Amino acid sequence: MTALALLLVSAVLTPAPARVQVGADEFSFALSRRTIRSGPAIIELVNYGEDEHDLALRRHAFRARTFRLQTTRPSGVRDLELRLAPGRYALWCTLADHRARGMHATLVVRRS
Repeated sequence: MTALALLLVSAVLTPAPARVQVGADEFSFALSRRTIRSGPAIIELVNYGEDEHDLALRRHAFRARTFRLQTTRPSGVRDLELRLAPGRYALWCTLADHRARGMHATLVVRRS
């Protein structure tokens, strides 16, 4: 096979990242979808609120890594590209008492 043919085969076999938009306002998260497939993913935080918000994401598992999107100003957007294993993931805002006031959600990642 030529290099171009190998590149085309690789592009066809590599799935596009799953995408989830997390809309933030005072004081809730709204997910564009609650379930995605495992593998590459893009999590997009859109701040529709009047306060700054951020996003933390962690799988419900022993010693799981916590992923974070930085603080986002009102009308701001931030993206996080990552690879997600199957499982349930907690999402929350880490600022002040935002989590306790309702800024949390669950994302389910199913096997591809």
